Amino acid sequence: MAEVSNSKLLQIDTGIQNTNACVVIVRTEWNAAIIDELEKGCMTVFKNQGIKDVKVITVPGAFEIPFGIKSYWDANKYKDDRPHAFIALGCVLRGDTPHFEYVCQGVTSGITQLNLTLPVPVIFGILTVDNDQQAQERIGGKHGHKGEEAAITALKMISLTQSFKNSH
Repeated sequence: MAEVSNSKLLQIDTGIQNTNACVVIVRTEWNAAIIDELEKGCMTVFKNQGIKDVKVITVPGAFEIPFGIKSYWDANKYKDDRPHAFIALGCVLRGDTPHFEYVCQGVTSGITQLNLTLPVPVIFGILTVDNDQQAQERIGGKHGHKGEEAAITALKMISLTQSFKNSH
C-alpha cells in the first residue's frame, strides 16, 4: 500500500517558494463534506507557505474536472494571474454498478492528458475509495491528509517548472 510515510513528499525543501504563484483548485459538488476537508487541507498548506492567490472552481462531478481545468486555462492563459498549477479535488465512492470504474478511468485519463498538453501541472487529488470510512482515513485519518499532500505536490511542481525556466 502506498503510504506517505514511505516518501519525502511532506518535506518542503524546494528552495524559495514563489509566493506570487496562482493555484486553481477545481472541486466537485459530489461528496461535498469530504471535498470541503480536502480543500481545507490545501488552504492550510498554502496559508503556511504564503501562497495568497488561490482560486476555487466548482464543477458538478469528477468526470467534469478535466473540462473545468481546460476551460479555465483557455480563458486565462494570457492573463497576468494565469494559473501556475491546478489541483483536481474529487471523491468517487464505489457503488453497485460499473459507474465507479468509468468515472475513475475518465477523470484519470483526463488529468493525464492535461498534464501532457498544458504548460502547467495538474495535481491528482481525487479519492477513489470503496466507502466513506476509506475517505475519512484520507482527510486527516490514518492515511494522512490527501488535500495537504495535493497542495504540497502543487508547490513542488511549480518549483520544478520554474527551475526549468531558470536553467540555461
